[in-house]
Amino acid sequence: MARADWEVIVGLEVHAQLLTASKIFCGCSTRFGAEPNSQTCPVCLAMPGSLPVLNERVVEFAIRAGLGTGCTINEHSIFARKNYYYPDLPKGYQITQYDRPLCENGRLVIDTPDGEKTVGITRIHLEEDAGKNTHDPAGGPSRVDLNRAGVPLIEIVGEPDLRSSEEAAEYLKALRDVVVYLGVNDGNLEEGSFRCDANVSVRKVGETTLRNRVELKNINSFRYVRQAIDYEVGRQIGIWEEGGTVVTETRLFDPQKGVTRAMRTKEEAKDYRYFPEPDLLPLVVSEAWIEKIRGELPELPRAKAARFVSSYGLSPYDAGVLVASMQVADWFEEAVAAHGGSAKTVANWVINEILRLVKDSREGIAASKATPEKLASLLRLLDERRINAAGAKAILEEVHGTGAEPAEVMKARGLEQVSDSGAIAAAVDKVIAANPDQVEKYRAGKKNLLGFFMGQAMKELKGQGDPKAVTEAIRARLGD
Repeated sequence: MARADWEVIVGLEVHAQLLTASKIFCGCSTRFGAEPNSQTCPVCLAMPGSLPVLNERVVEFAIRAGLGTGCTINEHSIFARKNYYYPDLPKGYQITQYDRPLCENGRLVIDTPDGEKTVGITRIHLEEDAGKNTHDPAGGPSRVDLNRAGVPLIEIVGEPDLRSSEEAAEYLKALRDVVVYLGVNDGNLEEGSFRCDANVSVRKVGETTLRNRVELKNINSFRYVRQAIDYEVGRQIGIWEEGGTVVTETRLFDPQKGVTRAMRTKEEAKDYRYFPEPDLLPLVVSEAWIEKIRGELPELPRAKAARFVSSYGLSPYDAGVLVASMQVADWFEEAVAAHGGSAKTVANWVINEILRLVKDSREGIAASKATPEKLASLLRLLDERRINAAGAKAILEEVHGTGAEPAEVMKARGLEQVSDSGAIAAAVDKVIAANPDQVEKYRAGKKNLLGFFMGQAMKELKGQGDPKAVTEAIRARLGD
């Protein structure tokens, strides 16, 4: 049976670390990369007699995430204990939310080849992270680092509305953009502050009931999401077509081999023996606080992209590139305001030149010393035809590295464009006199030689001729 006869069902559970300075139930730092077990205290180490105290900022950030994804914010929610034991879980249980989460019934719109698609979000709840086990590949001792224990997370549980690995990756990218714009998460997949589990199953096209699903754990890149889901879909289809039954289990993706492998039997809610957390009161948030947070929300990526298209006349592609980073989008708008001219021209220079210059920097566009105002100054030199495009790019390279004023770089490097009609005419005359054969061919109809004459004339002018004026002078001299 062909793969086209099967429908793919995917739902993602995303864990996003909240950008608070301290943990969810204690004052320990959440800073990444500290010495193992240096950011711990009796609360996050689960010492006898220690009690959790809820971090208010964590709740605020979770509400922001809920509002940004169209969720209903429940004014009453409850923390619960999720009971299981791993070496990296000091208490032997995780404080989370179960039957009464903070946020419910949201949605996220994504782009697909068939147009926009709305993906449901079942819930967003608060929970604490576990620590981290590290294993010696040479067979030495395993170690536990509890710096991450108690770090605040939101778990964003998506509906099983995704129908391909490509849709799953697009959903993950769109969700990452939203939480980064909201300022609640840094979107760093490599450090594990934004990671997902994928629930994957398949069924025959036309079936309405769901078959057994497999959960793929802790996937930390968009590429791995696609690879893991595609492999798992093929594996499950093969099992069903051979008359077998897919086992409901948790599996890990091995990116080196490109395969998934069994980790453990899939737990059900009953296996965790959930019950209300006795050391924390029910979480009560006021409608006034929710509305205050709503009023402080930034413009989100999808709305910003639509505005860039309608207000600035950009293509959907260009708008999408610019709003992929809030930092870049803001930089672009500052440059447009400073330039006062064509937003499309500014967009082209940001996308093709500025982003090229900063592509390898962890700081992004902030790494460039070419500020929005300096780009605007450079573009005004172009508008005034004092420099040509090649000269502008050379100037921008230097401004990017030094922060110098574009006009000063232009003068210091002798890049001011030659617009003097006498100088241009002299250069064109010299070129025509030196190339009589090409002149004859041009006049006989070989008009593509215009590029040859243009190149030779610009060479005479040391690359600083006004291209429009040079072209007009060549055509006039050749009788066009």
